[in-house]
Amino acid sequence: MENVIDLITKDSSPSEISSAIKSAIFAKTAEKIDEIRPLVANSLFGIEEDEVSEDEFENGDSEE
Repeated sequence: MENVIDLITKDSSPSEISSAIKSAIFAKTAEKIDEIRPLVANSLFGIEEDEVSEDEFENGDSEE
């Protein structure tokens, strides 16, 4: 977000500011999707949270 503020204060073009805002929103959305993806996959396949093994969690196969 600091990048967007810097662009505004430096009087950058509106298209640059818009692109920076879109990039920031896309990055936050991708981050949220990555957090939720394991929960949705487990729900889809009927796996309870307790059934996910510790090894899968450590190897990155499943995240909370």
